[in-house]
Amino acid sequence: MSDTTESGPVLAADGTPLKRSLNRALRRQKMRALGLIAPLLVFVLVTFIAPIADMLFRSVENQIVSNTLPGTVQQLESWDATSGDAPSEAVYEALYYDLFLASEAKEHTRLGTRLNYEETGISSLFRSSGRKVDDIGEDHIDALEDLNEAWEDEAFWYSLMTGEEGAAKNAGLLDEERERLAGLTGDNFSGDIGFVPGQGISQLLPNTARAYSSFALFTVIADEDVVAEEEPWEAVKIALVQDLKRGADLSGYDGFGAEELRAAKGMLQGQPDITFKEAFLDIDEDWGATDNWRTIQVYSPPFTAGYFLNAIDMQNGIDGPEARPENQQIYIMLFKRTLFMSLVITGSCILLAYPVAYLLSNLPMRSANLLMILVLLPFWTSLLVRTSAWKVMLQQQGVINDVLVWLGMVADDGRLVMINNQFGTIVAMTHILLPFMILPMYSVMSTIPPSYVRAARSLGATNWTSFWRVYFPQSVPGIGAGSILVFILAIGYYITPEIVGGTTGTFISNRIAYHISSSLNWGLAAALGSILLAAVLILYWAYDKIVGIDNVKLG
Repeated sequence: MSDTTESGPVLAADGTPLKRSLNRALRRQKMRALGLIAPLLVFVLVTFIAPIADMLFRSVENQIVSNTLPGTVQQLESWDATSGDAPSEAVYEALYYDLFLASEAKEHTRLGTRLNYEETGISSLFRSSGRKVDDIGEDHIDALEDLNEAWEDEAFWYSLMTGEEGAAKNAGLLDEERERLAGLTGDNFSGDIGFVPGQGISQLLPNTARAYSSFALFTVIADEDVVAEEEPWEAVKIALVQDLKRGADLSGYDGFGAEELRAAKGMLQGQPDITFKEAFLDIDEDWGATDNWRTIQVYSPPFTAGYFLNAIDMQNGIDGPEARPENQQIYIMLFKRTLFMSLVITGSCILLAYPVAYLLSNLPMRSANLLMILVLLPFWTSLLVRTSAWKVMLQQQGVINDVLVWLGMVADDGRLVMINNQFGTIVAMTHILLPFMILPMYSVMSTIPPSYVRAARSLGATNWTSFWRVYFPQSVPGIGAGSILVFILAIGYYITPEIVGGTTGTFISNRIAYHISSSLNWGLAAALGSILLAAVLILYWAYDKIVGIDNVKLG
């Protein structure tokens, strides 16, 4: 129908066009509906969607290497891991400055822990080197300070690095170091720190200006001290030594500290060069192992597939993904075991729950309600208590074995092993998850009219035929709902398998819990969880294609 007439548009009671008034009313209804579901929507986003998104991100995130060793990673790009030789001196020099800052920020141990997931032993390498890195080049630092006490004076250093009053300031260098430190520590400091390196001194002594800028930012951000009142790190003085020994042109420099710099340069020309590679090998000979450097190089990108490769018993090799050694391949086996045992538990729950639900649905309401209390009783008992009870029941000196021995069915020296294996896990989890199967079945069976079965019998069908051809097809939606519920719960269980499963009855979820709470390898745990989530979604999709999710009912 048109909202206009020959004399103009149809108007509402308030005088506005009818179409506009209807649209406004519909918008108000939609806003009210959105307001009603908004709290639930926010709750789902915060407690469900956001954690899953975070898990997926953690499974590929690998920024700790590039953030902690930025200079080293850049230098390693030109190193050939297949050559069999250790990296060049430039790589070790970059490692010195990166590791020094990381040790001051206490981040070198986190980096070592991350890389230790890929190469065993590298964690202790970083830990020990972090304690000794400030000893590198100490002879040159001592010679510099013995030459002039000014090199121990924090005020002298501050005046030298800020340059002459009124000179141009190198704010770009400070911003670069600010970003680097923010990536390392996670602290974002954008305010005034009371220090900006001078443009002239930055061009004359680039390594020194960069190292001092890192020191100044760290002093303000992490230590919350005044830059001009703190003596610079050893790494700043080593950077000065390197700049002067590499031929810094002081002939045209007449700013603050010019005399001290010329004297230091003259003195250092007679000193041997600092060999960073030799210094690191003196700290630990493992710094010469190409496997450690290859691990740093392979995992230097900010994102990696390494966690997912580890989750399927593979690893990043020199030539790409490769299978792990056979004695380290456990995760695919755990995935297969988890899927198999979850299906067995689901099947056993169906077999046990169907007759119970059938009985409950065909009993008088009073009796059915009384028996339903017994079905719900396990929910009123702690999961830990129920699992521990099965541990007592199933052990070789437990109740079940004692009864079997008393009945003479089992010899005393031949007691059954029913705990710390797959059998114990299946029994305990079937008992725990059985109510989740009974309730959907009962809710569907209670809606099936008994007259259908009676009609089939009156037409000559036997009891079995009337059940199988008439009653059972109508109860399938309840079986489907219960199966989905039990299977999804079973595939993610970890408490019960941990207590009664032993080494052969644990699930992949037990390894996920281990990596989250014990090894702290959250990336691998996230990758394992992502694969488990994908497997559940694929099985759910297959179920929908075969059975049809529309046929699943709860009553």
